[in-house]
Order: sequence, then structure tokens, then C-alpha cells
Amino acid sequence: MIEQLRRNGFAEQGNLTRLEDELARCEEVEPQAVAADVVTMNSRVLLSDQASGQTLECTLVFPSDADASANRISVVAPLGTAILGYRVGDTIDWAMPGGVRQLKILEIHYQPEAAGDFHL
Repeated sequence: MIEQLRRNGFAEQGNLTRLEDELARCEEVEPQAVAADVVTMNSRVLLSDQASGQTLECTLVFPSDADASANRISVVAPLGTAILGYRVGDTIDWAMPGGVRQLKILEIHYQPEAAGDFHL
């Protein structure tokens, strides 16, 4: 996927590099072996901003399916890269232009692997 985005001239090359770095640290497992509390592609996740207490529900998607108005966050967006592979209860640092925000993963409302949707 990453090489295809590079070939197609994806504008956010820095974000692709961060995603590659995250993927390099991953352990590859069969879809059936993924724990239900891990954020994977197409997962619908409830996050909490630790400073403000505000919550956000979003779905982690491939770039072609991203839609900010529907809270469909691309995996190559900074937030998408930040949450990929983390678990319910984890707190992550999300770099924003105004500084780093801490987000806690409160719940996963849908995860394809847990639902048996291995084709997504």
C-alpha cells in the first residue's frame, strides 16, 4: 500500500514515512489471532482527549476511504498512524501544530477481526 501511494504521488510523504516506521515495529499475525482490543484497519474507535475530556469516535480507513466529515480517518493521517496497533486503555501522544495532545483509547466499537470480517 505504501509504495503504491508513493508511486501515485501521495502528497503527505512525511506521514508515509511515519507509518512505515510504525509498521516496521509491528509483529505480523494471522487475522484470527488479532486480539479484539487492538486497533486495526477499519476499526471504529472511541478516543478521549486527556486534557479536555472530549471524546471522538472515528473509523481507521485506507486513504481512498477517508472522509473527515464522517470521522473516517486515514491511516496515513497523523491521528491514524498514532492509533494503529494500540489497545483499549492505551494513551498515545498525538503531535498537533499547537503541541502534543494525549488521547486515550476508551473502546473499540467495531474491529473486523473480532467480528470475523477477515475480507476487509
